[in-house]
Amino acid sequence: MSAVIATRGLVKRYGSLRAVDGIDLDVRAGDVYGFLGANGSGKTTTVRMLLGLVLPTSGGIEVLGARMPRAGRRVLPRVGALIEGPAHYGHLSGRENLALLDASGPGGSWRTRQRRIAEVLEQVGLGGVGRRPVKAYSLGMRQRLGLAGALLRRPELLVLDEPTNGLDPQGISEIRELLLELNRTGTTVFLSSHLLAEVEQLCTRVGVLDRGQLVLQEEMARLTAPTGATVVQTPTPDRVRSALDGRVTSVDGERVIVRGDDPAEVNRLLVGAGISVTGLALQRPTLEEVVLAAAGTSTDRVESSR
Repeated sequence: MSAVIATRGLVKRYGSLRAVDGIDLDVRAGDVYGFLGANGSGKTTTVRMLLGLVLPTSGGIEVLGARMPRAGRRVLPRVGALIEGPAHYGHLSGRENLALLDASGPGGSWRTRQRRIAEVLEQVGLGGVGRRPVKAYSLGMRQRLGLAGALLRRPELLVLDEPTNGLDPQGISEIRELLLELNRTGTTVFLSSHLLAEVEQLCTRVGVLDRGQLVLQEEMARLTAPTGATVVQTPTPDRVRSALDGRVTSVDGERVIVRGDDPAEVNRLLVGAGISVTGLALQRPTLEEVVLAAAGTSTDRVESSR
């Protein structure tokens, strides 16, 4: 697959601080790429460099096959972005804010532009807000409006920095479904976040930034692939250990880890021994476990849940 975002040895220094320290990003066409890291790890600085908002100290950046920031005027109209929270005119309505934003775009008839504004407001769940000024919006509504602005030009690449900030669980679910639908229709999504549970449900590939360094970059399916063991839930873990001589690797309460990647075979042995089994599944590492292994204790600021 062709690279949509590629960086080589990307560095950003602020005095003696290396906020971004030689990273090589590889985001491919069709990815939903989760860019993970604790607060202060360098995620937002990286995103701002990708969009030409901050100049790198050294290294190279390509977005949609062109060098940035040199090709920004040609590339950025094909990119939708929501970075560090949306900025709006509070006294104007959401529709009026989007009309101002759209006025800086490539044009089109007034009727066509109004239709597109109505379309993106509906997409993000703001179709019924009418003339209400943005200053009366909740934080979650403002975040949705920012996402609507990013979608106005039907971007090939969507770059989002914490897009679910301020949303309740239902709102997070709705934005997740929207991003998946956009991806299904051809939009590559680059999503900077610290919410591991959300990224695990949404993303196809992830990169993990730790103190400015890219410590992991891999497909989600590989990171969370089965380990070759089976998880058994049982009220009698000691009996499981006795019945499966030498195959039990750990016991945590009623959760028993057994060597072997055939849960049906494990179940057959246990039921045959008269042991009650209340749950059975292949063991898979969670994204939280993977990130902790890659980035160590600095991920204590990366949230495993909403």
